Amino acid sequence: MDSVVLDVHTGTREVVMDLTSRCEQFVSGRGDGLLHVFVPHATAGLALMELGSGSDTDLLAALDDLLPADDRWRHAHGSRGHGRSHVMPALIPPFLVVPVLGGRPALGTWQSIALIDLNVDNPDRQIRLSFLG
Repeated sequence: MDSVVLDVHTGTREVVMDLTSRCEQFVSGRGDGLLHVFVPHATAGLALMELGSGSDTDLLAALDDLLPADDRWRHAHGSRGHGRSHVMPALIPPFLVVPVLGGRPALGTWQSIALIDLNVDNPDRQIRLSFLG
């Protein structure tokens, strides 16, 4: 298995960040195998989804409906509603696995690999990419 850690800056707003090209670069030329993507943070998740067509904004809106940024959360340090960020990974897991064929992620036509981050208190994240061939 080969691994690399990517440092990403998500800023101070909720974000859906496209990681697809960085994942493609990592597996390029490696043949067949599995790409494992992992975000080692208690307040972020990963998703395979269509991006750029409004789906990313729709996802953030749906998460806001499901997990409002208000004072209901018992985990109550940080910004208002911070506790929801700790619940989100139960809905959007912090890992995913993608088959790699001929050195390319075998994604569907409209699928992208996305980091989902609602935590506005932590603008810097790490992503671990691992290839098992």
